[in-house]
Amino acid sequence: MELLENLRLGLETALRLENLLYCLIGVALGTAVGVLPGIGPTATIAMLLPITFNFEPVSALIMLAGIYYGAQYGGSTTAILINLPGETSAAVTAIDGHEMAKQGRAGPALATAALGSFFAGTVGTIVLVLFAPPLARVALSFGPPEYFSLVVLGLIASVALAHGSIVKALAMIVLGLLLGTVGQDIYTGTPRFTFGARELFGGINFVSVAVGVFGVAEILRNLEDEQTRTVMVKKVQNLWLTMKEFRSIIRPVLRGTALGSALGILPGLGHILAAFASYSVEKRVSKHPETFGHGAIEGVAGPESANNAAAQTSFIPLLTLGLPANPVMALMLGAIIIQGIAPGPNVIKDEPALFWGLIVSMWVGNLFLVLLNLPLIGIWVKMLTIPYRVLFPAIIAFAVIGSFSLGLNAYHVYAIAFFGILGYFLIKLGCEPAPLLLGFVLGPLLEEHLRRAMIISRGDPSVFVTRPISLTLLVLAVGALVITALPAIRRKREIVLRTRMLCDHAQPNQRVIP
Repeated sequence: MELLENLRLGLETALRLENLLYCLIGVALGTAVGVLPGIGPTATIAMLLPITFNFEPVSALIMLAGIYYGAQYGGSTTAILINLPGETSAAVTAIDGHEMAKQGRAGPALATAALGSFFAGTVGTIVLVLFAPPLARVALSFGPPEYFSLVVLGLIASVALAHGSIVKALAMIVLGLLLGTVGQDIYTGTPRFTFGARELFGGINFVSVAVGVFGVAEILRNLEDEQTRTVMVKKVQNLWLTMKEFRSIIRPVLRGTALGSALGILPGLGHILAAFASYSVEKRVSKHPETFGHGAIEGVAGPESANNAAAQTSFIPLLTLGLPANPVMALMLGAIIIQGIAPGPNVIKDEPALFWGLIVSMWVGNLFLVLLNLPLIGIWVKMLTIPYRVLFPAIIAFAVIGSFSLGLNAYHVYAIAFFGILGYFLIKLGCEPAPLLLGFVLGPLLEEHLRRAMIISRGDPSVFVTRPISLTLLVLAVGALVITALPAIRRKREIVLRTRMLCDHAQPNQRVIP
């Protein structure tokens, strides 16, 4: 009964005219950035944060969420039609989707992506409805030690966000934590790392870091790698499935939805992992695995369902624990804090209209995606003809104007430039910026709960290991670190063994190169 009452509140909130409009704007923008390679939802949300400050909190979050799951859908359109994935997860869809397009079956491929995405998004929303409230009730029993251990687990798990060295990922987390300590001490008010600059007394602005590291840095990197592209768009016909095709996608969609719903909750790039895992599963269980890579419709249905289900369920740890599962969720957490809302399990109780309105809006947004995208395929692909040298200056100008409007202070513009250049050099050095952003967002929470726990325990650090939940979370954090480090240790061990074998078989004066 309580669930039905909550859903009624969510429907009332999500179906308000202004929220419907923001949802439509969000999914349309998300589709556009999913189509355009090199921008992505992370940079887009970062650059749109400034304009959401004057919105109602629920309207702002509905629009930002629409951008995220809209981008998961938009990436499949150009992946299928011209083999150019707009989103990383859409690279899996391109394998068989583009082959189908070359065989004249672009319509069924796009319809499969649309239906799979809608079904998976709907199921992901239901999972969110069913599992988020119980998890939030459990989280209400957490004290400062448990929250400290939970944040430590989230930070360690965020190493999975990095594609390269574990040491570099940990260094980025530490750098983010250090940037998060800039400003006045939360208890004594003593300035820290401000170097006498008054603008830093309130801490480094979250928007400046996000726009600089993700927006400006990504733009600089893409301008460096810009290549000339020619886009040829043919008229897409038969935007529906035959009964045989419909039957063949049912099981892949169900398996992909289940896989994506589970993996989306995990910290890291859940939607990307879900898409690749789903493709592997479908190829393994197929009676005709040789058709994969040559236009198998199951190779489109499974990954598309998995990545959209994961996009929905990644909101569960954010809304219930205040713990972001990926960089986009870190930005969403920043948006919640900027709106004056304390993230965590109390959001359901203190802001029920926001919580349930956001959840219901996800189903509405998925419906908009189906109705909006199929008739406008030609327009989305035509956007690819816009040169980067024209598109990106306009994006940067928009971000600078939005950031300057925060406090009518040029400091924010300088900060964007600084973090943009810093982010660019970090990328060139092989350092992923995502762990840095998570460290920056979670750093103040880590410090606050650490100091609260030490005050409660009167300076006894054993409080973190004598409480069962806290100890369990710390053990999981150590386990996650070991599991992440194992592949690197194994590779180093193989290199040592190979070198020894070469040394054993080498001639006395022969030089050994491992």
